Order: sequence, then C-alpha cells, then structure tokens
Amino acid sequence: MKVPFKYSIHNFGSRKLTTAITILGIALVVFVFSAVLMMAYGINKTLATTGSDNNVVVIRKGSNGEISSIVDGDAQNIIKTLPYIAKKDNGRQILTASPVVVINLSKPDGGVSNVMVRGMDDVISDLHPEVKITQGRMFNPSLRELIVGASISDKFTNADIGSQIKFAGDQWKIVGKFTTDGGGFDSEIWGDSQQLLDAFNRGNSVSTLTFRMDNPNNFAEIKNVFESDKRLKQYEPKIETAYFAEQSEFMATFIRILGIFVTVIFSIGATVGAMITMYAAVANRTKEIGTLRALGFSRRSILTVFLTESVLISLLGGAIGLFLASFLQFFTISTLNFDSFAELAFSFALSPSIIISSMIFAIAMGILGGFLPSARAARMNILNALRTA
Repeated sequence: MKVPFKYSIHNFGSRKLTTAITILGIALVVFVFSAVLMMAYGINKTLATTGSDNNVVVIRKGSNGEISSIVDGDAQNIIKTLPYIAKKDNGRQILTASPVVVINLSKPDGGVSNVMVRGMDDVISDLHPEVKITQGRMFNPSLRELIVGASISDKFTNADIGSQIKFAGDQWKIVGKFTTDGGGFDSEIWGDSQQLLDAFNRGNSVSTLTFRMDNPNNFAEIKNVFESDKRLKQYEPKIETAYFAEQSEFMATFIRILGIFVTVIFSIGATVGAMITMYAAVANRTKEIGTLRALGFSRRSILTVFLTESVLISLLGGAIGLFLASFLQFFTISTLNFDSFAELAFSFALSPSIIISSMIFAIAMGILGGFLPSARAARMNILNALRTA
C-alpha cells in the first residue's frame, strides 16, 4: 500500500521556518556550484569562439602559448609556398605573420595587469571578418598606431581613442576600437606586425603564422605536409578555433576542481540542515506515522514519503539557486589566462548540462540529508508511535 504523493505536498509547508532555512542553504550551495561551472564554461566559450574554422594557426611544437612560440623567417617562406592558402582577388595571400607580446597597463583602481599585443598584416577583414571596428578607424601600417578590443577600453586607463600607450621605448597612439562579439580577441590590442617587430628588435621571427584555407577539407593534407617536410617538423598547424579552445582547458579545469572542492565543503552544511529538518519532521509526526502503519502502509511507503519530501525541499532550493545564478550571465569579469599570462575578459555562461548538473547536485543533497530520518520513520514501532502524546 502506497502513501499518496499529495501527503508529501501537504506536509511540505508544515514547518515553514526550518524548511525555509534549509531551502535557503541548498539554494546558496547550488548558486555557488552553478557559478563555478558557469565561470569555467564562460572561459571555454570565449576562447572556443575566437577565430575561424577556416583559418590555420602555425605554432612551434611544445610551446605553451603564442608568447613562447617562434616561427622564423625561413619557415614562414616555406609555409607561404603551400598551395592551400586562400588568396584575395588581387592574388595576395590571406595570411598574417603575427608577433605577440605582453605589456603592462594600469587599471582605474590603481592596479596593473598584463595585456596581449598582437601584430597583424593588412588582411584583417579577409582573415577575421568577425572583427568589427566600432569606433575610430583601422591602424595605419606605416605608423605606430593601435586598435583596442572592447574589453580593453572598458577596463584600463588611457585605453580610449586618442590616448597613447608607451612600450618598447615609444609612444603608440590608439586610433580605433574593435569587437568580435565576445571572443578572446576582445581582450587584445592590435597593431601592425612590422611595426611591432621593429620596436622589439625581433628581426623577421614571429610568434605565429595564421592563414585562411582555400578549402577547409584540405586541413588533413596541410597536416601531412608539416609531418613529412623535415624543414617544418618543429612546427604544428592547428585549426584556429581548436587552438584557442585548447588554451582554455587548463584554466577552466583548474576553476572547476577548485570550485567544486569548495562547494562540496559548503554542501555538507546544507545536507546537515536538510537532515535536521527531516528529523524534526519525523519527531513532530510520530503519531501520524503510527496511524499510517496501523492503516496498512508499508515501511517502504513511509521511507518513500519522507525521502520524497526531502527531495522536494532540495529541488526547490536548487531551482532558486539556479535562478539566481542565471543572472550572472549579465556580468563580464576578467582573469589571468595561465597560457598567455595576459588578462582575459569573459562572461558567465549557462548551458543545459550546467542546469542538469546543478539539479542533480541539489537532489543528491536532499537524498543524503533525508535518508537517515526517513529510515528512522520507517523503522518506528507502530504501538510506540501511537502512544506518543
């Protein structure tokens, strides 16, 4: 004989204060849990949407990031002879050899942070059509001019159009602001490749070489060329989006592990709170339990009804915590990218898998917190329960 589900619903609000406190505790834990997952996913999403699937990035094997990669002039010349590089109508290859450096910029609060400066050739619109100049104009390749990503101009001082930044012993004028609609390039500063090479005395050695494929299906053949040509064996081609997605893995994993570890500690308190609430429910309804058992309801039914009540509490807390966490999507924060050692701006991002994981986590707290009290209720002696005043 089963206890009707509506019995759990009816008793759900019988202990308003203790139930509310338990729901709040679970909501806060789920909020933190969701926020951690949203942060890690936001970093991954920001870098994974950087660049294009039609572009190939060539880096030196074994380099942890662009700033530790070097592609010398001889290798560049060999790569430029490949037949798989797309060309403009005038025959110019859609290819850029990019020196990448990190500089320090001041923040409005007085702090200092690293910012990546990327050299680009005059094929930006063909190589990265997602780049849009929102204010000002494109830099002049003959001058020491820069354009800044949307996140840079918002978070650093003297990063507006008309301002000047000093590095490599010279003043560089900001003439434009660009955006890639939330991609990782929004946290960078761009200037002319040759100007940067001259300023840092790097000769013709760049950090990476990026080109657009004439046909995305040719990537396997491009990879074979690099593996078979002895002159290119120390270099590795990667699809641009895949390369930047890899750059997010270490930091996103670190955030998940650290955040989940902290959240699990917090969840112990929420689970104990749920357990106390359910023990109180059992104590206050001892006579009801005895009556239910006398009417023929089985121990399993009693166990199920109290466990269901605990899960309902946790589900409500989880839903509230997830609802509050969803508002984090409207905020943009920045952190240090461990691979580039430069600041990266990103937004919290919510996904179906995060929603499911958060609700499963909430249900787990409800089951752990409600099982022992539910088992106690199921094991009660019928006569002793009925004698309770």
